[in-house]
Amino acid sequence: MRVLVLHSHPVEESYGKALYRQTVESLEKAGHTVDGCDLYEEQFDPVLSRRDRLIYHDYPENLKLVEPHVERLKAAEGLVICTPIWNFGFPAILKGYFDRVWLPGVSFELVNGKVESRLRHIRKLAAVLTYGATPFRAFAAGNPPKKIVKRVLRAQINPVRPVTFVAHYDMNNCTSETRAKFLARVGNAMERF
Repeated sequence: MRVLVLHSHPVEESYGKALYRQTVESLEKAGHTVDGCDLYEEQFDPVLSRRDRLIYHDYPENLKLVEPHVERLKAAEGLVICTPIWNFGFPAILKGYFDRVWLPGVSFELVNGKVESRLRHIRKLAAVLTYGATPFRAFAAGNPPKKIVKRVLRAQINPVRPVTFVAHYDMNNCTSETRAKFLARVGNAMERF
């Protein structure tokens, strides 16, 4: 299976980058073909410009500035999001990726006023997330990233399939042991993806 791995952590030698490498290595070990999309390394522009918004619904004109990313998304059979959670949301670069790449004609189409998915070719979805907050604080805040992955993205991709969701909470108080344990958990989850 061809798996697109979206990564959004700006620090090269970080735990987030280690999780990304573990994700890619474990997917490859399981026999998947991995398209690693490190948004910072690729210098992805997350800004939805005025022009982008004006042509947002004009397919295929809306693809021109992000066509390589659209082609990668269209080629994917699996999608893994590997990112830190900042202030109970995705980093701006990842949010911008969704705003600029998941366009009408690419991820959805309006048919008689109703949204129809165009991502049914993606058979599996996973998220590898790190939170500074504890599980309780994330829950109390509504845990928007978890809901986006397990409800919104799942509905767009395949509403009846389970989602692999692994999260390391309380990174503010983590230890080398908790990080190592989570790294192993990510490896196991991706090998079963």
